[in-house]
Amino acid sequence: MAKQKLSAKAAAAKKARDLAYAKTPKRRKRKRENQARGQRSDSDLHHTKSGDIVRVSVAYNRNTHGRGEVGRRKKRGKKKRSVT
Repeated sequence: MAKQKLSAKAAAAKKARDLAYAKTPKRRKRKRENQARGQRSDSDLHHTKSGDIVRVSVAYNRNTHGRGEVGRRKKRGKKKRSVT
């Protein structure tokens, strides 16, 4: 994956956001669970909506675009501007 081309200010802001997200209780819990199970190079640990952890192939877990899992969230509409 290519490195993003960001300005120094933008890179610092992204680093702060990423770190804040990584330290949320939910992410810390998942990391702890994954480390307890042990990661292997031939598979990923996938957290399901029910809270279970399933070992799946790398190709399956990272093919979210092919299964239509990306973009399921409600899209934000553009703000309507009043014309004067």
